[in-house]
Amino acid sequence: MTADKLKLFLAVLLLAGGITGFYYFGDKPEALRVAMILAAVVLALIAIATTAFGRSAWEFFKGARTELRKVVWPEKKETMQITLVVFVMVVLVAVYMWMIDWGLHEIVKVITG
Repeated sequence: MTADKLKLFLAVLLLAGGITGFYYFGDKPEALRVAMILAAVVLALIAIATTAFGRSAWEFFKGARTELRKVVWPEKKETMQITLVVFVMVVLVAVYMWMIDWGLHEIVKVITG
């Protein structure tokens, strides 16, 4: 367990080093500075991947990808129908809220003179 904590700490240090280098070498070409951050991210991900947390996260993402493949996506026609229903409902609720607001405004005008 201690080795995992050290690897996670190393990953944080690598990210902090990449960000620090990005700003420290502000006078260098931007491509080089971005490459430093990308290298730091890659090295940090490698360090994290060797921990128990990294392995469990990888398994989670593999499972999520498998579940995503099982999703039945709607056809274009169904998507358009649902979008139309949502749009109509938004307009109806907006008109309803406008009527409530207008009515309350008129009541306040009558009360306050």
